[in-house]
Amino acid sequence: MKVILLQDIKGTGKKDQIVEISDGYARNYLLPRKLAKEATAEALNSLERARGADRHREEVRRQQAETQARELKGKVIQLEVRGGENGKLYGSITNDQIASALKAQHGIEVDKRKLEQEEPIKSAGQSFVTLKLYPGISTRMIVNVKVQTK
Repeated sequence: MKVILLQDIKGTGKKDQIVEISDGYARNYLLPRKLAKEATAEALNSLERARGADRHREEVRRQQAETQARELKGKVIQLEVRGGENGKLYGSITNDQIASALKAQHGIEVDKRKLEQEEPIKSAGQSFVTLKLYPGISTRMIVNVKVQTK
């Protein structure tokens, strides 16, 4: 019997996979527990429509990431933090600080976990940060740090 799995089942298959299994296993175990549904023409069409919608959503996300990457490429983020007289900072610049400065200065909100520093920023000057927007799509931005002394 052909069924469409509704959940991952160890030893049988992954979710949304069409598998050929014995009639007894399907009728006595999978179907009563709502772990699978019979692979009728209607169910197969529904599954194909759902896969098409997923592909479309992923393509839209990818295009948005590419647009955002072009928009952000080469942008400069200005940060002014407390530090000593010789240009050393009290601590280092965090991804959270960079993300909030990016939102304040350029109006673009990004997740701090998508920012990647080449090395910790612990002194004044220019540094580079990589923003990973989507798998395979990233952009490099400049962080300009000024020290504020008291």
